[in-house]
Amino acid sequence: MSETLTQILHDETRRWAVARDGAQLVADEVASRSGLRAAALKAGFKTIRRLKPGIIEEAMYHLLPSFAPKVDPHWERAVASGDPSGYFDRHAAAIAESLLEVTDAKAQQAKNRVMLKVYRALRGQALAHTAQSVPRLPALIAKHVAPAP
Repeated sequence: MSETLTQILHDETRRWAVARDGAQLVADEVASRSGLRAAALKAGFKTIRRLKPGIIEEAMYHLLPSFAPKVDPHWERAVASGDPSGYFDRHAAAIAESLLEVTDAKAQQAKNRVMLKVYRALRGQALAHTAQSVPRLPALIAKHVAPAP
């Protein structure tokens, strides 16, 4: 059995490494978008980053322990399928929905009104944007989670 994302997050150094890579994945995804809807996403992302530099990395660091148990079963099935990228492509909407359950729960507890307002404004587009990002996850996970011997 290979390591799980949940297991490696107990190591602070590895957790921060995953958080930085996850934040970069988010930034790359936002930058890759185009069109009118993307303009709102980019503006919201820029606003959040301007309010507090490093917030995406910090948020990722804090969200990872909640994201990992949602992702681990998918990763296990993806590896067993022999085609992790294909698995994540085929199940992108379901994986995205499970990740958004985490962010929705966190948003319910948010105290920062500006960030909450931005989150709520972007939430309607979140499933589509997140599902489009899911195919990038296998590379990130494989980079940090050791395969089974």
